[in-house]
Amino acid sequence: MLKTIPVFIIFLFIYSGIAAQTPDSTLKKSPVKTLTDTQYTALLKGEDIYNMPPVALLNHYPTPDVAIQFKKEAGLSPAQIAKIEAIAKELKRKRIEMGGFIVTNEKKLDDLLSKGTDEGSIIFYGNRSGLYYGELRDAILVACYNTWKLLSPAQIKKLETLQNHN
Repeated sequence: MLKTIPVFIIFLFIYSGIAAQTPDSTLKKSPVKTLTDTQYTALLKGEDIYNMPPVALLNHYPTPDVAIQFKKEAGLSPAQIAKIEAIAKELKRKRIEMGGFIVTNEKKLDDLLSKGTDEGSIIFYGNRSGLYYGELRDAILVACYNTWKLLSPAQIKKLETLQNHN
């Protein structure tokens, strides 16, 4: 006896097969159990996956990336642009550096706990994680502060308006 299969099940099967065959080729395979491929790739590329600047943004300190993105609309001068681009470049460097340290430390914790360890090592590498996340957060907040120092109140307000409507 031949059974019929609802059409939507066939489409679901075909579609899921296509999606499974087209992975994101820009993602690097994470060697760390605690980091997804997306998180791992983002950390190595210096992307902010932890959404760290909100305290700065809530207090009217823009990120250098937003200031550069809307430089024309905010009326930034060439001198402001040059200084803010330097802040953004240093922040990117620091994000990549700290991302690498975070990945290495997560790998170490994973290795320790999968092979057997002691309480002292867990505490040491656990605290080290906090230091790396803290240093990353410091870099982001300081970049926002240094960007803020270069802008007029009107430019800051304009950047906030532009960012909120984008």
